[in-house]
Amino acid sequence: MAEEESKPVPAEEDSLVKAGQVSQWLTENGFEHEFLEPDKNGVEIIKVEPDFLLPTATALYAYGFNYLQFQSGIDLGPGQDLVSVYHLIKVGDNADKPEEVRIKVFLPRENPVVPSVYWIWKTADWQERESYDMYGIIYEGHPNLKRILMPEDWVGWPLRKDYISPDFYELQDAY
Repeated sequence: MAEEESKPVPAEEDSLVKAGQVSQWLTENGFEHEFLEPDKNGVEIIKVEPDFLLPTATALYAYGFNYLQFQSGIDLGPGQDLVSVYHLIKVGDNADKPEEVRIKVFLPRENPVVPSVYWIWKTADWQERESYDMYGIIYEGHPNLKRILMPEDWVGWPLRKDYISPDFYELQDAY
């Protein structure tokens, strides 16, 4: 019993994940977000509510994140949220290791709607279309949100974990 009492107890501050530089900047400038634990490579991950995505993305663009490396969707499992993910990079001259940040927007499975970032980063065009096509995430304001991989009349979202593949799909106008 005495040994247990003599072990140092970590201070609460030491056990918390410290917010990264980008998260601190967003907080200082009044942008609503939640700092998530960095990934295994140390890339900051920021959780943003759908209503705050465009103001936060615009601020990050102004902060220097001028390149959307990728945008994708994630399905957390049947009955759980879908996630729209954005990986941003600061691209500049003489940058050996550019600064990176990842934004995650958690969306309800029943109504996964989030604003399009196409008007900030044009590279979001086909990437948001793919997330729409595979996961059913609706990107409001996207100039051409339609299927990109599946036929226009395909029913369902093939990369959702609760998707049931049809036994047969008839190709129309195949010849």
